Amino acid sequence: MFRSSLLTVRGFIRPTTINKQTTNLINSNRSLLVRFMSDETRKAIDEAVGSAPVVLFMKGTPEAPACGFSRATIQILGQQGVDPVKFAAYNVLEDSDLRQGIKEYSEWPTIPQLFVKGEFIGGCDIIMSMSQSGELAELLDDAEALVPEEEDEIEVDEQTEKKSEAEKK
Repeated sequence: MFRSSLLTVRGFIRPTTINKQTTNLINSNRSLLVRFMSDETRKAIDEAVGSAPVVLFMKGTPEAPACGFSRATIQILGQQGVDPVKFAAYNVLEDSDLRQGIKEYSEWPTIPQLFVKGEFIGGCDIIMSMSQSGELAELLDDAEALVPEEEDEIEVDEQTEKKSEAEKK
């Protein structure tokens, strides 16, 4: 029954021939769909991207992500040990120009979007993949964006190792 209905529906669908008038109509409608960000928005995004070594455009805030992808990205950055001093997050839900503008700026259709040292890295799926392969840790380390190891912690670790070695003997 479904198959015969499908065949019947197919019979009504006819290929459209594209002529000059159709092409002009498509092109005029396409220009309506493209949205160009203002110079003000571009300048604000440039400043935001340069505001810290690691910049995340997300839905919500790091403390209260408003979507699962933003939450996952924040968790990954936390697991990598990103230094909060070297990190900035921007909530795209607070500003519709920012929300649309960042997509045009990076030529990436989804949010969250991560930038490291001014370079667009990707969205949640790419960040997750890079995290699993070790590329993200290397990138963040090269950007000097990780929490520095404190000398006191290193000394304590060395002392603990010496005590453990002495106890083994």
